[in-house]
Amino acid sequence: MSTAEMDQLTSGASNRIIPILKTLRTFIIFIQSFILAFVLLLLPRRRSATGAPQSPSKSWKRRLVWRLEEEDTLRRRALAEDLYMGFESDDGNVHCRWNSYLFFGVRRNALFCRSWLPVTGELKGILVIIHGLNEHSGRYSHFAKQLTSSCFGVYAMDWIGHGGSDGLHGYVPSLDHVVADTGAFLDKIKSENPGVPCFLFGHSTGGAVVLKAASYPHIRGMLEGIVLTSPALRVKPAHPIVGAVAPIFSLVVPRFQFKGANKRGIPVSRDPAAQLAKYSDPLVYTGPIRVRTGHEILRISSYLTRNFKSVTVPFFVLHGTADKVTDPLASQDLYNEAASKYKDIKLYEGFLHDLLFEPEREEIAQDIIDWMEMRLEVSIEKTDRLW
Repeated sequence: MSTAEMDQLTSGASNRIIPILKTLRTFIIFIQSFILAFVLLLLPRRRSATGAPQSPSKSWKRRLVWRLEEEDTLRRRALAEDLYMGFESDDGNVHCRWNSYLFFGVRRNALFCRSWLPVTGELKGILVIIHGLNEHSGRYSHFAKQLTSSCFGVYAMDWIGHGGSDGLHGYVPSLDHVVADTGAFLDKIKSENPGVPCFLFGHSTGGAVVLKAASYPHIRGMLEGIVLTSPALRVKPAHPIVGAVAPIFSLVVPRFQFKGANKRGIPVSRDPAAQLAKYSDPLVYTGPIRVRTGHEILRISSYLTRNFKSVTVPFFVLHGTADKVTDPLASQDLYNEAASKYKDIKLYEGFLHDLLFEPEREEIAQDIIDWMEMRLEVSIEKTDRLW
């Protein structure tokens, strides 16, 4: 694939959001007329409540949309189930058992999940993976291999609208729902593995989800710490007025796709094969971002940025200094401002957004394993002092 073709592949959170917001800015002059038209559209609905029943054509269209979404979900789920997630070690033996299953989230959506557990050795801990925007849990099998070889169990969940989970592909009605699903998923894992220390891992927008989830005491209490790679923090609109308008479009046309937001993506890995593999993956959403999804990223990013100083969970944040998708300086600010007693940061000079898909992926994964093992040692020392 040529460099020009590679550049057109899309990626991540902010490089999709900024073009969207630029597009939104062109609509600002139509806001008054748009709102007026919206109000006028509501009036007939009020009259029809006491008059004629709902138009059969509208009901038929809704059923058609639902059926198409259901068919797409089943297609994606079949692809997710067909992925082989096992692996052999260097000695040719399989040292892990893997599984896939459905977990029903807080809104009863079927969420596609995976697990990898070491066959031998005592389980040191569990890492729960929350993937980034538009990708899926199956992309992290190589990371799971390295974790299980170090006696860590791995669980991963596809968000709503992602991978093999329910929902319109690439559409996230609420990141708060993803946060709640993450907490429920973690609670289930803890109940199935009593006494085993747990960590949450989040990449990009998944990092924002994990950071917000860990702000809730009942979730924080289940964790030894969190790991964030290239978290989507301090994502800003192109103009303050656009930020004010985005919520309106999010409510009125939440599923609308901005065609101009997908023209020229930013490379996310210095490994051309990894870049190509990501955007050749049918389970990775590569279409234009949907309005509600973009607004949700802005909303959670703004909330987290305002509350850096209230972060108390132990964390390890990793970021590439050449990342053009999310802001490495925001990760540095999180580290500087957070109240956490145990916090660490590592910035990788010249690295791009998808750190676990960079040529140095094994070294980065080992940095994460080393940090978790350090946290476990600290926890054991604290327990010993109590006795």
